[in-house]
Amino acid sequence: MSKSRKIALIVVGSVVAAGGVIWGVWFRGAAQPGGPQLEGARAAASAPPSLITVATAVRRDVPVTVDVNGSVMSLNSVDVRPQVSNVVQKVHVKEGQFVRAGEPLFTLDDRADRANLEKAQAQQLRDQAVLADLERQYKRSQDLVAQNFVAQSAADNTLSQVQAQRAAVASDRAAAQAAQVALSYDSIRSPISGRTGAIAVFAGSLAQPTAVMVTVTQLDPIAVSFPVPEGALQDLLAAARIRASVTATVPGQKTPLQGVLSFVDNTVDPSAGTVRAKAEFENKSQQLWPGQYVKTSITVRTLKDATVVPQAAVITAANGRIVYVVAKDDLVQPRKVQLDYSFGDQAVLQGVQAGERIVVEGKQNLKAGSRVRIERPAGAEPAKKDPT
Repeated sequence: MSKSRKIALIVVGSVVAAGGVIWGVWFRGAAQPGGPQLEGARAAASAPPSLITVATAVRRDVPVTVDVNGSVMSLNSVDVRPQVSNVVQKVHVKEGQFVRAGEPLFTLDDRADRANLEKAQAQQLRDQAVLADLERQYKRSQDLVAQNFVAQSAADNTLSQVQAQRAAVASDRAAAQAAQVALSYDSIRSPISGRTGAIAVFAGSLAQPTAVMVTVTQLDPIAVSFPVPEGALQDLLAAARIRASVTATVPGQKTPLQGVLSFVDNTVDPSAGTVRAKAEFENKSQQLWPGQYVKTSITVRTLKDATVVPQAAVITAANGRIVYVVAKDDLVQPRKVQLDYSFGDQAVLQGVQAGERIVVEGKQNLKAGSRVRIERPAGAEPAKKDPT
């Protein structure tokens, strides 16, 4: 055997021997309980502790709120139009003036209508006088019939005249009432209490039934209309039955206004997936104005005894959401959780218990069984160093 061949055989034998040793070590490790995973956990536990901040899971009642943008709208807005064509005689209000229901707004030229009323009333008086005379004649004819001075037919003829005249008086009364109604159209009064808008007519101009003279808009109380996702419809209906509280925040103001839920629409908008709701607000200070956009918030229900942790502690993984829980020995374990509701920087979870310590910061370097060192609870002020 040549020298080079002997060297090749020695190298191959060394490689085979080394492979056998490596395979034996791996096999013994795999045969032990936990295998490579246990070795990984032991390695994580023996590694230097990671610096983290934690928060303690708390249990409390959490209100479920819907925050959307709403628009202010008037509960009543009336376009005032005349019922007859006539000349405006006087304008009693100014633009932007607050008026009460029944307060006069405009006066039209009523001379012709007043004359027609007086004519109808005079005709009624005339026919009533004729009726009184016929009734006296009928009474005398009855007395004469009883004494056989006139025939019964004469009395019947007088009775027919009395009945016809009674009908004429009734017709006159109706004509007088119609003339009174026509006269009332010349005095235009506010149908509601509210604020007047722009006035479109002036004294001397011709008012037409097709033209709006002024619009009166109710401002107190006032409504805010807002959309609610259809997923919260049943909770919204339950809130409407108890007239739940609704808040509206006007842009530029910090203090929200309080109102009550007064209406839920009977259909869901299929294009937007929302249902329209309406809340009623007192508006004596006139902070709400029709057409204005406001931030609206309504509490539709309350989660009783919910477990709350900071939302920053929740990790979204490929197989769901997890949090890292710190045990008493300062080792962490991942915990699969279910997110029920989030509000602000907090989250309501299922899968953790109140009092457990949850990792908030530093979780990116953790593994199952990692040893940690808690810097401070999340949200707590750092400890001040003693200047001495």
